[in-house]
Amino acid sequence: MRRTSASVSTVLALGLLLSACGSGEEEPPQAVQQCDETLSPTAVGALESVLGTKEFHSEGTGLERTVNVLVEDQARAGRQPGHPDMCEVIADSSPHLGVKIDFRVYEDADRFDDGAKWTADGRYLYGMGREASANNRTADLFVGCSSSRLKGAEEEPAPIAGSLRFDKPVKGAYPANTSATREAYLTVLHSVTLAVVKELGCENNAGLPEKPVFEEKKWRGEQ
Repeated sequence: MRRTSASVSTVLALGLLLSACGSGEEEPPQAVQQCDETLSPTAVGALESVLGTKEFHSEGTGLERTVNVLVEDQARAGRQPGHPDMCEVIADSSPHLGVKIDFRVYEDADRFDDGAKWTADGRYLYGMGREASANNRTADLFVGCSSSRLKGAEEEPAPIAGSLRFDKPVKGAYPANTSATREAYLTVLHSVTLAVVKELGCENNAGLPEKPVFEEKKWRGEQ
């Protein structure tokens, strides 16, 4: 979701590792390496704005494992168990803010545009994928994936959902619920989701554009 035996990137990575070992100091990972290198340059900038730093590190199961789990879960009937996050990005500076991103096979009841008054929760709806929404705490993106890797998905697209959650200290505060915050969340989530659907081989990238869309929509039942 490509690899050569002696690529330039591999040589550079080895050089950086050797330099770090020789100096006795660990080189901080570059921003583009976060989330298993699934972040676009625009998403990197959005992440930096959300976390207020250019220095952070990531943890998680990674892209390949996440995709394999989605394939396994989609082949089983019923609601699937929870899994570790694909990616958690944590600011190296204090306070240690972070964002967590995970993926799952969703059910229709998981979607937000169900007639409930989510506007009271500060959540906004956007025209991207099957459904996208965000407030200042979370962002969610729902897509349908037609892929030969997913059981029956060539006839009926498989429901895949990505979620981003802002992780703050216990006594910390969430960012202001502004369009800039919500769009930053969705920019990061869109970039990682796009990498996931490409790795899955979803037809037409599961309907996702190459760049995120921030056209606000009305909730079901709103005039």
